[in-house]
Amino acid sequence: MEIHPAAEAFPLMDQDRLQALIDDIKAHGLRELITVCDGRILDGRNRATACKALGLTPGTTTFAGDPWAYVWSRNGARRDLSAEQRYLIWKYCKEQGAEWQATQQALKQAEMEKKQAAAQKQPRAATGQFTAPQVAQSEPPAVRQQPSDRHTTRQRKAVASRTSKSAVQRADELAKHRPDLATKVRTGEMSATKARLEMQRDAMKAALEAAPTKAAKALAGVYDVIILDPPWPVAFNVRETHPNQVSLPYPTMTLDQIRALTLPMAADCHVWLWVPQHFVFEAGRCLEAWALHYVCCFVWHKPGGMQPMGLPQFNCELALYARKGTPAFIETTAFPTCLAAPRSAHSAKPDAFYALVRRVTAGRRLDMFSRRAIDGFDGWGHEAPTAS
Repeated sequence: MEIHPAAEAFPLMDQDRLQALIDDIKAHGLRELITVCDGRILDGRNRATACKALGLTPGTTTFAGDPWAYVWSRNGARRDLSAEQRYLIWKYCKEQGAEWQATQQALKQAEMEKKQAAAQKQPRAATGQFTAPQVAQSEPPAVRQQPSDRHTTRQRKAVASRTSKSAVQRADELAKHRPDLATKVRTGEMSATKARLEMQRDAMKAALEAAPTKAAKALAGVYDVIILDPPWPVAFNVRETHPNQVSLPYPTMTLDQIRALTLPMAADCHVWLWVPQHFVFEAGRCLEAWALHYVCCFVWHKPGGMQPMGLPQFNCELALYARKGTPAFIETTAFPTCLAAPRSAHSAKPDAFYALVRRVTAGRRLDMFSRRAIDGFDGWGHEAPTAS
């Protein structure tokens, strides 16, 4: 038997609950008939599925009224619905029910006009006037008029949908700005929390990536994201094993010079500062000098690395994450602070790190002290090429 569209306003049971229903019907029989409207299942889809699994033919009963009001009255109190999902289902049933009522009124009006037209075709009486049959003109059944959404307060919506004012507000905002996500919440494809986060993320990304915004920041020379790998004053001990270098292949800066750097930061800015192991405390002082708030440390786990004489092998590099203002990430799934990636050229940071930063941030990005072009970043530094 086909499913009535109104029945699909509510999500089906998950597999565990369906199996429990099958077990219950198997033990006690079907104790509640399946409701049918217009020859389609209106209430009892799960019971019908359970009976089919058991090879049973369920009994049915017929309903002829507003199917949308009926399914809400039967299922609106389900405990497996979140507050926002319950409200969105109520809202959907209310809107579809209003359309159903309008259709019924139109059908009745068409039928009445058809009868009136037939009456006009009756033969004339002796008086020469038409004699129309006396048809009882009954008023169409009164339809309860719900207050329009424009005048319905959140409190009244909350009471009608058995939710809360805060849930109504959150769901209405989602339905207004991202109706596609609201539909997924209503049907159970996505949680309300995840939908709100996605909506906020997309709004944030749109604001940061807007052409006027980026143009204004470019004019001001500021960035939303900065990665810097300053040439720390690293000194090597001569080693008997390769490489036995005693100096770096590029000019370095003193700690005072690094602290004196002016970072071109926007009002809200993500900053990653790469730092060698033995300059971690100095890096913290740099963050203080730049008026940044330290948040956490990212670790690049490398396959091998330099091993100073008499010390452990340095098979990881550190990037301190700090921020100016209150920047937010547009994505936080699969966003670890420890990243395993292969090594490449001397001092080059892994492509996987830049890909991660591109995925979780938006806006203008800068790679300070860069030596190669990085997609999605402007380059700045003594050896910086033109970014692609």
